[in-house]
Amino acid sequence: MADIQSLKQALAVSPDNLPLILLLGQAYLDDFQFDEARVTFDRAMGVEPGNPTARTQIAQLLELEGKSSEAILRLEQLVQEHPSHAPAWFLKAKLLLGESDGKGARECYNRAIELEPSLADEELLKRIREAGGRRADSSPPSKEGQGRPAPMPQGDSQAGAFFDSEFEEEFDEDPFDDESSLELEFEQKPDTDFAGVGGMESVKEDIRMKILYPMENRELFEAYGKKAGGGVLLYGPPGCGKTLISRATAGEIKAKFFNVGLHQILDMWIGKSEEKLHEIFELARRQAPAVLFFDEVDALAADRKDMRTSAGRTLINQFLAELDRESAKNDGVLVLGATNAPWHLDSAFLRPGRFDRLVFVPPPDEVARAEIVKIMADGKPVSGLDPAGLARKLKDFSGADIKAVFDQAIEGSLAQAMKSGKIVPITQKQLVKTVKQVKPSTRKWFESAKNYALYANQSGFYDEILDYLGIQK
Repeated sequence: MADIQSLKQALAVSPDNLPLILLLGQAYLDDFQFDEARVTFDRAMGVEPGNPTARTQIAQLLELEGKSSEAILRLEQLVQEHPSHAPAWFLKAKLLLGESDGKGARECYNRAIELEPSLADEELLKRIREAGGRRADSSPPSKEGQGRPAPMPQGDSQAGAFFDSEFEEEFDEDPFDDESSLELEFEQKPDTDFAGVGGMESVKEDIRMKILYPMENRELFEAYGKKAGGGVLLYGPPGCGKTLISRATAGEIKAKFFNVGLHQILDMWIGKSEEKLHEIFELARRQAPAVLFFDEVDALAADRKDMRTSAGRTLINQFLAELDRESAKNDGVLVLGATNAPWHLDSAFLRPGRFDRLVFVPPPDEVARAEIVKIMADGKPVSGLDPAGLARKLKDFSGADIKAVFDQAIEGSLAQAMKSGKIVPITQKQLVKTVKQVKPSTRKWFESAKNYALYANQSGFYDEILDYLGIQK
């Protein structure tokens, strides 16, 4: 921040020096001396009437005083007179966002960045998107056909579906307007690797064979016609680490991790969901090596026989096309799907070249439970912990169930600590007592899964469930 006293001394020598006046006004603004800042910017206007920098800063001061409507009006006039003054467009974007005008804010933000790329602010852009400011179309609306509805481009012609062209223009925005915004939407930084996942060794090895080993031994794998990437479907009871192992995979191979939710794909407009799905896969291909993770994938890849609308079947067909390695060129892209109900997936997803590895993720065994206990206890005030002894009492508990045991035990110790004002350690006895209060959530899942494995398992996909339960078919 410029020194106010030094600037005042310099202005005493050169009182009409406009750059010095603007610097002093900014210094007052940075120091929260708003009255002095306003006087200084008015002084700048006296030296050069209509100066766009001074007018922009006056608008900012008005907004700080709670007069946002007046500030917006001043900025609208300013950008009309000085359309190339990027800071005015940028400030207007902020003020319109405060007025919940996401679309208007996005138009102003785009204009500001076009004029001055250094103003780019990802946090502001994210907030504008959340307010409904997706891609803004600066081109003037077409007048052709205005005043009468036109038939929808796709849909059931017998349903009498029509749309107003102006209404379409209002919503016809592309959320994937550039690579950086799409990456910002989906990319997450992996916060763990396989060392942070207790047990699941067979699952880890399957994933290593899919992408880690081919990357480390490229020539050897190519000699066998194998490339990095492919599809792995993880299934099993909830809370057993399917999402965690997916994040750990990205951390293990130092790859980009894209966590895709159903809400980020589905769109109210016909054909838009398919376009979004394609753009997500294209992003992963450009960023390879990458892990593309679809949680609760059965909601996106449901059996087409259960679909009542053609729109749902079209999206599934698009998903299948993106998964096809031969045509989609997914080299270096590991597609991980996680589901609690694989029997609800369309069978086409399970053929070779798509989700060609179906991996059962069971509740952790005793050794894995002991590892999870150690991980959960790490960094916490635990006294006299016996991981192996506690693990024996956690039969059928998922990783999430074990976390619930620790959470409840911690709450008990915290309650005592708040009364005494001192750290109260979590003891083995307290954890064992808490185990009796938490019921393993996996048992309910196995009750349902057993029926599918026994009576809807002609292909043998779910034999691992029967093996785990010790049932011979």
